[in-house]
Amino acid sequence: MFSVAIILQVKVKPNSRVSLLEQMPDGHWLARLKSPPVDGKANAELLALVAEHFSCPKSAVTIKSGQSGRTKFLVINPPID
Repeated sequence: MFSVAIILQVKVKPNSRVSLLEQMPDGHWLARLKSPPVDGKANAELLALVAEHFSCPKSAVTIKSGQSGRTKFLVINPPID
């Protein structure tokens, strides 16, 4: 069985009132996060939010680039059955 990695371009807005992940019309994703961008809290919340949205384990989602920036590229590697 083959599995295909999914790559997402995500723009992050920390310190929002609600946690929300939505796809924008141009194809990139917008993540509104409650957490502040301090000590990796926002990144941890982002990974959990993406994993929940795509119904996969948190361990399947990684930040490919943009660890400290507002625009990030995430990779989702679905588990192989």
